[in-house]
Amino acid sequence: MNNEVKIDIANNEELYRFNYVAKQAHGSAWVKEGDTVLLATVVVDDTTDSKEDFLPLTVQYIEKAYAAGRIPGGFIKREMKPSDFETLTSRIIDRSLRPLFPKGFYYPVQITVMVLSVDEQSDLQRLALNAASAALFTSSLPVSKSVCGARVTRIDNELVVNPTLSQLALGDFDLYLAGTKEDLLMIEMRSLGGSVSENIELPLIDPMLDPALALQTIERQIDNVLSESELINAIETLQNHVFAFNTEYEKAFQPFVLPTLPLALSENGVDTKLQEYIRTNFSEAIANALEFLAKSERSTVMDTIVSEILKSDFCQAEDCDATMVKKVVEDLKRTFVREQILNEKRRADGRTLTEVRPITIETNILPQSHASTLFTRGQTQALVALTLGGSHDAQMYQNLTDNDTQNEKLMIHYNFPGFSVGEASRIGPAGRRELGHGNLAKRAIEPTFENSDDKTVRIVSEILESNGSSSMATVCASSLALKAAGLSVTNLVAGVAMGMVSDGSNYAILTDINGQEDHDGDMDFKV
Repeated sequence: MNNEVKIDIANNEELYRFNYVAKQAHGSAWVKEGDTVLLATVVVDDTTDSKEDFLPLTVQYIEKAYAAGRIPGGFIKREMKPSDFETLTSRIIDRSLRPLFPKGFYYPVQITVMVLSVDEQSDLQRLALNAASAALFTSSLPVSKSVCGARVTRIDNELVVNPTLSQLALGDFDLYLAGTKEDLLMIEMRSLGGSVSENIELPLIDPMLDPALALQTIERQIDNVLSESELINAIETLQNHVFAFNTEYEKAFQPFVLPTLPLALSENGVDTKLQEYIRTNFSEAIANALEFLAKSERSTVMDTIVSEILKSDFCQAEDCDATMVKKVVEDLKRTFVREQILNEKRRADGRTLTEVRPITIETNILPQSHASTLFTRGQTQALVALTLGGSHDAQMYQNLTDNDTQNEKLMIHYNFPGFSVGEASRIGPAGRRELGHGNLAKRAIEPTFENSDDKTVRIVSEILESNGSSSMATVCASSLALKAAGLSVTNLVAGVAMGMVSDGSNYAILTDINGQEDHDGDMDFKV
C-alpha cells in the first residue's frame, strides 16, 4: 500500500498506515506490531476562547474487550468506566504530547487511541504513545515533531530495550522515557524487586540531562538494585534510543503529513505601556504578595492588586482590559519568583534552595482505624488511614494482556477535596489526577511491603491541605502508616518534589517545591 510504512525499532517491526481509516478525523494512524493493532485519531475544534491561556487537550486511551477475544464481565456486557490502566495511560500520552503544541494554540483537541487487537506480550503504553504521536505528527495540526515512548529493564545485568511483558517481569526495574529527537519530556521509573536498604541521592539533572530541556512531570522510584552510575547509564542509553527512534519516525512519516489547517495562534501580546506602569507602581505590592504562600491567600491579594490597578487614573484614562491587567500582574509575579531564585538563591518563603519545609508527624490518631498517620510538611498535609483485610478483600482486576484475573493486595487511594486549596468545589468520584497520584505512591511503597501473611491492605490518603506535592506527602504518610500498623516493611520510604528554574544559561535546583514554585518553575520531579 502506498500509505503504509514499516519501521524496525529495537527488534520490533511496527507497521503504520495513514489515510486508511477514520478519514474524516484531522489525523489518524493505524498501527500494528505483531498481533496488536491500535487506532489513533486526532480531531480539533476550530473555535477557541483566545482569552484562555490554556490548551484544552483531551486524551482518551480505550481498550476494547474484543481485542483480547473477550466479552466484558459483569451485568452490563459493554465497555463502561475506564480501568485504572486506561486512565494512567491516557495521562502518559497527555503529558508527553502537550508540550508539542505551539505557543498560542488554544483550540480544543481530542486524541483517541483504541486498542483493537492485542498480543499478550505487547507493551501497550509504549505503542499507544507512538500511535498517538504518529496521528498527531501527520495530522493537519501545526505540530512538527514526533514523540515516542521507550522502555528499558535489566535482566542478568544486561539492559533490554523495549522488552516484552514476559521479559519485563524478569527485570530489576522498569524505566519509561518519552521524548522527541532532541528533548527528553518525561521519565517514569519503578523498582520491580529488591529492597530499600540505603538512601541514594541521585544527581539526575546535571550533566546528563540538560536543565534547559522542557522536562515535564517526572515521576520515578528507585531502590538499591541499581547503583547511581548504573541508573544514569540506563537513562542515558534509553534517551539515546528515543532520540534515534524519533529521527526514524519523522523521516518515515513526513510524506504522509496533511496540509496544515489555517488556525490562527493567539498572540496574547502584552501592552508595553501598561506593563511599564504596573512594574513602576506595583512591583513592591506584587513582590510582597509572594509571601502569601497558600493559593487562596495569594489569589486574594493578587485580586486586590488587580482591582487597585483597574481603579487607577492610568487605567481609567486608558480603558484597561481586566484580562490584560491580570496577565501582566501574573507575568511580573512569575518573573520576580524566578529572578529571586536565580539571582539571590533565595525562595519566596525565605528558604534556601535545598531547605525542606518543617515536618510534623502524628501516628494512630484515628481510634477505629488499624493505623493512621497525619503528615504535615509546610502547608501540605495528608491524613492516611490504613485498613487490614483478608485475601477475600483484595481488588480483583484483569488487564487486557492478562490471561486471568489478578488480586491487588496493596491498595493506595488518594483523595484531593477542593477545601485543601481553599476552593468550594463538589467532591465526586476519583478523577485522573487522583488515580495518577495514588498509583505513584503505590509504586514507591510496594517494593518495601513484605506481605507474607497474605493480608489485604488498603491505604487511603485524604489531602487536607495542599501547597506542593501532596503525592509525596502521601508516600511519606503511607510508609509511616505501614510501620504504625506493625506490618513488615524493609525500610521507610520518603518522597519529595524537586524543581528547577532556568533562564537558558543559569539554573537552580529546588528541594521540596511549593505550589507557587511548581506553577512558575520549569520542572516537577517527584522522587
